[in-house]
Amino acid sequence: MSEKSYVLAVCLAGVFGTAGIHHFYLRRWAHGVFDLSLLILGIYFLFFFAPLGYLLLFTDFIHTVYFTFKLVIGEYKDGDGNLVSIPSSN
Repeated sequence: MSEKSYVLAVCLAGVFGTAGIHHFYLRRWAHGVFDLSLLILGIYFLFFFAPLGYLLLFTDFIHTVYFTFKLVIGEYKDGDGNLVSIPSSN
C-alpha cells in the first residue's frame, strides 16, 4: 500500500487532472509530463491550428478520466509500484 494520501491524490486528479499534478504527486513522472505536455500543446494549437488543439485537449481529457477512474477504484499504483487505495477503517 502506498504511503501517499489516497484522498489528496483523488482531489488533485479531480481539480488539476488535465495538468497531471496528481501524477507528479504520486511520482509517476512520465505520466505527469505527458499530461502537462498535452495541455500546453493543446492550448498552444488552439490559436494556430484549432482541430489539432481540440484533439490534444480531448486526448488529455480522456487520459485524465481513465487514470482518475483507476485511482478512485483503487487500481492505480504510485511510482514505487504500490497501490494507492482507499484507507481501511481498521
